[in-house]
Amino acid sequence: MSSSSDLTQLALDSKAWPFQEARNLLKRLEKSGNDKGYVLFETGYGPSGLPHIGTFGEVARTTMVRQAFQRLSEIPTKLIAFSDDMDGLRKVPTNLPNQDMLAKYIGQPLTKVPDPFGTHESFAHHNNARLCNFLDSFGFDYEFKSATEVYTSGEMDATLLRMLGAYDKIMKVILPTLGAERQATYSPFLPLCPRTGMVLQVPIVDRDLSAGTVTYRDEETSKLVEVPVTGGGCKMQWKADWAMRWVGLGVDYEMAGKDLMESVKLSSAITRILGSVPPEGFSYELFLDENGEKISKSKGNGLTMEDWLKYGTPESLSMYMFQSPRKAKKLFFDVIPKTVDEYITHLAKFSDQEDKLKLTNPVWHVHNGTPPEQTLPVTFALLLNLVSASDAHDKATLWGFISNYADGTTAEKFPLLDQLVGYALVYYENFVKPHKNYRVPTTKEVVALESLVEKLENLDDMLPASDYQNVVFAVGNDQGYDNLRDWFGALYEILLGQKQGPRMGSFIALYGRQKTIDLIRSTLSGS
Repeated sequence: MSSSSDLTQLALDSKAWPFQEARNLLKRLEKSGNDKGYVLFETGYGPSGLPHIGTFGEVARTTMVRQAFQRLSEIPTKLIAFSDDMDGLRKVPTNLPNQDMLAKYIGQPLTKVPDPFGTHESFAHHNNARLCNFLDSFGFDYEFKSATEVYTSGEMDATLLRMLGAYDKIMKVILPTLGAERQATYSPFLPLCPRTGMVLQVPIVDRDLSAGTVTYRDEETSKLVEVPVTGGGCKMQWKADWAMRWVGLGVDYEMAGKDLMESVKLSSAITRILGSVPPEGFSYELFLDENGEKISKSKGNGLTMEDWLKYGTPESLSMYMFQSPRKAKKLFFDVIPKTVDEYITHLAKFSDQEDKLKLTNPVWHVHNGTPPEQTLPVTFALLLNLVSASDAHDKATLWGFISNYADGTTAEKFPLLDQLVGYALVYYENFVKPHKNYRVPTTKEVVALESLVEKLENLDDMLPASDYQNVVFAVGNDQGYDNLRDWFGALYEILLGQKQGPRMGSFIALYGRQKTIDLIRSTLSGS
């Protein structure tokens, strides 16, 4: 194991993207200074819809950068998870109950919209609690901040008054990015109507810097209404709100989705107008659903965090967030088994890797440098195929096969594998079984299957998987398959009812030589 100084140097040279981001942040601090005594990371969340997996991804990725930074610097760090819960409800998400009730509160701050689930003080409180519970279950170290509390407590008053003083400069930055119709009504300050409580997007007709107020005309009463910009009397429009947070909280690092890059530029410009330095940032690509469409809170068209954890480990979810953050990736149920197995593979490699390679291994970042030492005898994909072939409905049945395959392997010794056994049973029932489509073998395939049975009958039990794999290869070659993929594809479709499958040698070793023979014979007999 390398010394602490050696590890620091390796981290300074590492090509893993969290270390690259950490180095960029160090350069920013060296250039602009830091008088807070700590480095502040922030993630933002809009609770206008149920928290989705992209929200988790931003916290997970930011935490990975924070962990990398802590290996490079002794400056203390903090992470704030900020909820923009004072935003007005613009539309009712289609994946919520009580749609008609929610429609009555369009325009109201999210903390004033009743909870459609009836469990919390408001819709925002429900979503905030749901997010925090999930982040807590992963052990994230963060401080939660509510926009409603930040505005009404006066924490942002000083920054808001600075923004009022820079009103014309802020308008000069934002107006050119808007269409003519929006330009006519735009203001960075959104008054909260004293009469209705709604968040208004109305023109500001007067400003009083000494009084700290703005004035607008009430469209229904035609009266001029003066409201303070402090104490929750106004909320900042999104791009200005982001800059307000960066300045008022002193944010040093915040990443954002590629779709918000224009907002990042405008918020950075406003931050500079206020005399501050924008945070270091990172642009990540968006997650897509199985149809290639952007995942949306209002549509509810993506996986939820709870969805993933029904079928895969928390660590696999974190690893999915680590992988290729600048690449648009489809995020739907089919990616879970693949990601679980990739996590298992990286975990098995870690202990034998050089320190330099360990820093680029995803499990280093998932486990903050100390992943558990555990090598599993079977993959998740193989477990799924075992469930399929054995028609197992409980863990005990699967563990019977596993214990025969790998002597001494028990649920107590391999808790991760025991988790995967449970996930495999649920995933198979919900996603594999409904799409099973067995087909009848052709005449050529019948001959090949009979030959495979004959070869297997002449082998012993408990042989290495490679021995069984060699036999399957040999049969395919003997039966004239120019492309052995066609032979293996036929085995998957005929025996397992699916287009893809495991290494047949591994499957035979795990399922058992005799049971595989019985499976082939039952197929040939039409049963």
